[in-house]
Amino acid sequence: MAATRSTKSATSASIAKSAERGARAGRTTRVPAAPRAPRAGGTGSAADFIPPRPTLPKLRAASKGCRGCNLWRVGTQTVFGEGPPAADVMFVGEQPGDKEDLAGRPFVGPSGRLLDAALEAAGIARDRVYVTNAVKHFKWTRGEKSARRIHKTPNSGEITACHPWLEAEIALVKPRVIVCLGATSARALLGKAFRVSTQRGKVQRSETVGSVIATVHPSSVLRVPDAEAREKAEKEFFADVRKVGRELKRSGKPGPGTGDRGR
Repeated sequence: MAATRSTKSATSASIAKSAERGARAGRTTRVPAAPRAPRAGGTGSAADFIPPRPTLPKLRAASKGCRGCNLWRVGTQTVFGEGPPAADVMFVGEQPGDKEDLAGRPFVGPSGRLLDAALEAAGIARDRVYVTNAVKHFKWTRGEKSARRIHKTPNSGEITACHPWLEAEIALVKPRVIVCLGATSARALLGKAFRVSTQRGKVQRSETVGSVIATVHPSSVLRVPDAEAREKAEKEFFADVRKVGRELKRSGKPGPGTGDRGR
């Protein structure tokens, strides 16, 4: 993935043309950050962009220049995780949605509002929660009948390429409980054989953190077309988040490695 001189020239020309078109249209053009050169003999994944002696601020800054897969060409920007550096619980979604991609922050759209409501109902303080995604760029396709950007599920190669960011977040935050929101997140952390449909809400034990619990992604609840079925799905989602609250209380003592929280 090392950038050649010709590739850099082509990229610079593309940025210049984009800025020129934006100027003619009377709008400000967002110029993407210059990509950091991956390490020599790299892995071809996000691992090539992890800074030495990482901290959350360092990771967030480095992620803006990640070229570990081609999704940096698709999304508007990298959407890194947010929350306290010593959060009790980490919620991991699939990827940022349309609104998150534009805002550059995770879970700020309708799914985030539903998650916030579930946290409040479960008695989990939002300021003790870290939220992130298995994939840090928005993968989308254009709708056939509208200009809307339609979510497209990341493939296994994209999930694997982005995984070092998530691993680094977990290593630094050291949450007592990790919650996988949806199948993509669950398979990224619990393996391809894991099925949210049959194992949701059940506590899975991990060697690196105290507990892992999987449930559906809140966006799947919002997509249920029938009002009665959507209400049922919402109740089930809230019930799963309450189980997270109970697990946090049960594991009241610090989880593995949480004696010295990474910053």
